[in-house]
Amino acid sequence: MTLPGDLEQYAAFRFMVAVDGINYAAFTEFTLPSIKMDPQEIKEGGQNAFTHQLPTRITVGSATLRQGVSNNFDLLKWYMDVLKGDIAAATRQVTVVMLDTTFQPIMTWTFRNAYPVKWGGPTFKTDSNSVAIEELEFVHHGFEIG
Repeated sequence: MTLPGDLEQYAAFRFMVAVDGINYAAFTEFTLPSIKMDPQEIKEGGQNAFTHQLPTRITVGSATLRQGVSNNFDLLKWYMDVLKGDIAAATRQVTVVMLDTTFQPIMTWTFRNAYPVKWGGPTFKTDSNSVAIEELEFVHHGFEIG
C-alpha cells in the first residue's frame, strides 16, 4: 500500500531551542502550546436537526521548556525580569527546531515577543538519583511555522 504524499513520521527527541540572550541551555523537553478554536453555537429557527457552529476567537496556550539544573541561571534570571516588572527586558524570541536522524532541520517554530510566566524548580528527594529539572513556562504574541 502506498501512502499519498510524503507522510514520513519523525522522532520527538531531536530538537534544538534558541532563546535570544540565553547562550547556554540544554533542554531535555519542550511542550508546544495547544491551539483551540471555540465555536459559537447559532440556533436557526425551524432547523431542529443541528445547530450551526461558527468559528470565533482562537486561544493559543503557553509553551514549556525543561532542562537539567546547572550552574547557569539564565532561565531563572529571565523569569526574574518579569518578577521585577521589566517585561520589555524579558521579551525574547524563542525558536524551536525539530531535527531528522541526520540532524537536518525538518520544522521550525518561532515564537515572537515571548516572556516567562512561570518558573518551577526541581524536587529534591534523598531516595532518588534522577537529574534535577527546572521548568519554565512562557507566553508569546504569535508564532510562525517554517
